[in-house]
Amino acid sequence: MTSFAISSTDLSVGFAISSFTLFAQCCVNRGIIEGWLQLFLWWGALFYIYNIKACYELQKQKEMGQHIETNKENVKSIVGNKFHLTLLSLPTLGIILMNVIPIFVLIAIAFTNYDQNHMPPNKLLDWVGFSNFKKLFTEGMGNYFGYAFKKILGWTLTWAILATLTTFIGGILLAMLINKKTTKLPKMWRSLFIVAIAVPQFVTLLLVRNFFGDQGIVNTICSNIGLTDWLKHVGLVSAHLNYIPFLTDPHWAKFMIVIINIWVGIPYQMLIATGVLMNIPTDQLESARIDGASKWKIFWKITMPYVLFIQGPALITDFVKNINNFNVIYLLTQDVYITPDQALANANAKEVDLLVTWLFRLTNEYYNYKMASVIGIIVFVICAVFTIISFSKLIAGDREEEYQ
Repeated sequence: MTSFAISSTDLSVGFAISSFTLFAQCCVNRGIIEGWLQLFLWWGALFYIYNIKACYELQKQKEMGQHIETNKENVKSIVGNKFHLTLLSLPTLGIILMNVIPIFVLIAIAFTNYDQNHMPPNKLLDWVGFSNFKKLFTEGMGNYFGYAFKKILGWTLTWAILATLTTFIGGILLAMLINKKTTKLPKMWRSLFIVAIAVPQFVTLLLVRNFFGDQGIVNTICSNIGLTDWLKHVGLVSAHLNYIPFLTDPHWAKFMIVIINIWVGIPYQMLIATGVLMNIPTDQLESARIDGASKWKIFWKITMPYVLFIQGPALITDFVKNINNFNVIYLLTQDVYITPDQALANANAKEVDLLVTWLFRLTNEYYNYKMASVIGIIVFVICAVFTIISFSKLIAGDREEEYQ
């Protein structure tokens, strides 16, 4: 009897894995409806296995003379001592349907040849193993994805570090400046900066993209005041151009993306930093001033360590968010920037792309679902590894006593 219980458990796990795999294949080959029907059939079989196992357990209880709950008692337990399971069942089901199953489908597609040349129902897809991963990590023989992946991964990590640090440090400095006792009208300045985040970001970014276009108002002003000619003279703008390529040159575009993100992100960080700075122990600050510490030393030895201690988890979250910061990159450069790098163009990528915008472009514009799925898995691995390492370092030791 024991061997039956073990084998049924192993079989149920195998059924669960097989059902998700066949669900993914059926969805892309035959359609979503048949995919769900396939999933329900397999999970019905899994439920049947658990039902047999439950009957076996009830039989053992009866043989041992134990009390077996009736249907009425089971219903009472659902709203009684097992009410927490009842409440958690619907959210858990929603997570499985909306999060877990799509993740399994994403993983499954990464091991297929699902692209615009293998679009069901005209052409069915096949399992190809790890060939898509090999294509992403290697170069040569007409494969440009390895070249594009290295360039985009480097820019993604560079962007995430710059975007996180500039807005974080800028928000702290701005909060300190506004909260300074000698600052006039602090509420007015704080309100003006909040306006930048009160307007929906996609509206702001689309307007800014027009402002900094090749024929936009910023270029007109720069040309009128002679800034464009001066930049030509120092070699920052090509001599044949009559405008500053803010969003159409790879180097200028990356620089402007970081600058615009600072303008968009600093007000939010300022609000968070304001609350943190108001709770710094005043006795530590007063003791440092009495000991003759300069303002710069107080900032680096007391203010920044305290802010990092409080905002450490939020800082990690911001870094991961910037790795997947779709809005700033896509809205500022879509339909504006055209890559001059033919190798990147062959991989359907641009110099200013992040991994997440490249993934979106492969899916939405080129229907290359297999490579988009592989990139999605890589993005998840990068974010997960960074988060685990960062949090393990952040919570190591008992640092709370340092600030009490």
